[in-house]
Amino acid sequence: MPEEPSSAQSAAPDRDLEAAILGLLAHRAATSTICPSEAARVVGGEQWREQMDAARAAAARLEAAGVVDITQRGEIVDPATARGPIRIRRRPAATGREPDA
Repeated sequence: MPEEPSSAQSAAPDRDLEAAILGLLAHRAATSTICPSEAARVVGGEQWREQMDAARAAAARLEAAGVVDITQRGEIVDPATARGPIRIRRRPAATGREPDA
């Protein structure tokens, strides 16, 4: 019977997927998107399909951290309720300006 991966073993691929998402986005125009499958291919190689759920979960964690947006048909969606194909894009940076008083 195969052993269940330890939390330390599963955390490494999770971090790898997050890094892959951020790396792919860094090499695209600021408004460009990627598919989670691109990150899955970077981490999983020929077995990338096995990484798809984990890639979507990594994207959801990055969205919760405020780093990326998850979109469908160009509209921002909640990754917890999104069904079907999604895209990932960098979240636009805040202007850093304080509102005028």
